[in-house]
Amino acid sequence: MDLDKLPPFPHQRPDRPAPLVMVRAFVGAALGIGLLGAIAQFVLNDTDLLLLIGAFGASAVLVYGVPTSPLAQPSSVLGGHLVSATVGVSALHVVGEPNWLAAALAVSAAIVAMQFLRCVHAPGGASALIAVVGSPAIHDLGFWYVAFPVGAGALILLAVALVTNNVGAKRRWPLFW
Repeated sequence: MDLDKLPPFPHQRPDRPAPLVMVRAFVGAALGIGLLGAIAQFVLNDTDLLLLIGAFGASAVLVYGVPTSPLAQPSSVLGGHLVSATVGVSALHVVGEPNWLAAALAVSAAIVAMQFLRCVHAPGGASALIAVVGSPAIHDLGFWYVAFPVGAGALILLAVALVTNNVGAKRRWPLFW
């Protein structure tokens, strides 16, 4: 493929955020992820830190790093995670074992479900995938996985975002619920 024949990109890379915006993102992510880990470790005595599923790292990037994105709004974050986790657990039950087919069905069906319900949140795809390829501790939760860790963790991240994205800010978050 001759890359010189490709049309020019219609958009430019965004400008670097102001230092205060980056500090706010750092503080929000540190508090959100830190709170999830502290609750898991000190309140629940969970040495596996089950409340810290990988999808929440990506959610933190959106919610605290680009809070004006439609993917970072509460209905997308909570709805996307809950719908996707439900689809992921269902795919595992339908296929019967955590294999490539269950993984593929979980993520692809989660995308369509989020699109249909207008709650697309990219990290939701990870919640669906984790339901299939996660540890035996995740599989043992069954549909409880949707409520905990997914639902509880998403709510905690959103609660922290309500504070960090609005304190002293000239912006209003969320843009929509």
